[in-house]
Amino acid sequence: MLLNVHGQDAYCYTGGKAFNPQQPTVVFIHGAQNDHSVWILQTRYFAHHGFNVLAVDLPGHARSKGEPLASVETMADWLLALLDEAGVQQAALVGHSMGSLIAIETAFRAPARVSKLALVGTAYPMKVSDALLEASLNNEQAAIDMVNIWSHTSIAHKPSCPGPGFYVMGGSQRLMQRISAQNSAKVFHTDFSACNNYANGETAAKSLGCPTLFVLGKRDMMTPPKATATLTKSIAHGRVVQIDNCGHDLMAEQPDAVLKALYGFMKTA
Repeated sequence: MLLNVHGQDAYCYTGGKAFNPQQPTVVFIHGAQNDHSVWILQTRYFAHHGFNVLAVDLPGHARSKGEPLASVETMADWLLALLDEAGVQQAALVGHSMGSLIAIETAFRAPARVSKLALVGTAYPMKVSDALLEASLNNEQAAIDMVNIWSHTSIAHKPSCPGPGFYVMGGSQRLMQRISAQNSAKVFHTDFSACNNYANGETAAKSLGCPTLFVLGKRDMMTPPKATATLTKSIAHGRVVQIDNCGHDLMAEQPDAVLKALYGFMKTA
């Protein structure tokens, strides 16, 4: 589905189902140098089991036009404008990594419009190393390689992978390379800088009253579970699910476990 947000095309994947105003809506927000496709399994299931799905491509990513946005705050404002264009008054938000910060900030800015929050592979502060910031600016392929090595529990494809023939690490690398090829702007560096510079996370988290779920990979090296302490303490009512044998790329490495956690949370009154 294409919407016009701030004069630019904004793409939302709907899970293969037409938007139904009578159903609750769940918005899925991807992380740095990613797009809506990281949520394919989860969004298709939600769309075929009673929910509207809006899996966004953030500006400058994949099918959404415009320049990548430079701050978490401007991304949250963009997301609220997208909800306006879609005619959605209230939605549950699911965010991965950078997307989790966008979800928190959106709920802070417009609490009445967010029914639930699910924060996947999150941390605050979400600091990015100087080496990775420099690589994302001057050697994107090196940054892509580093992130993929650190985001997966092993380089080797697991024989038990739920998608036969699906190369988890290779798929993530190709997606990031495609984002670079489609947009000459320094998307990765802009995304990483936004994460690194975001300073309102603790204040925003303390303001939240909506039901909140944390979904964390036990072997995540990008946003390790211990780095979530500021958020879990600030959102005292939040529930934490930690997934075994899983790094930062949770939706690809353990898609069924992520789906089970998200769907169970969203179905709960």
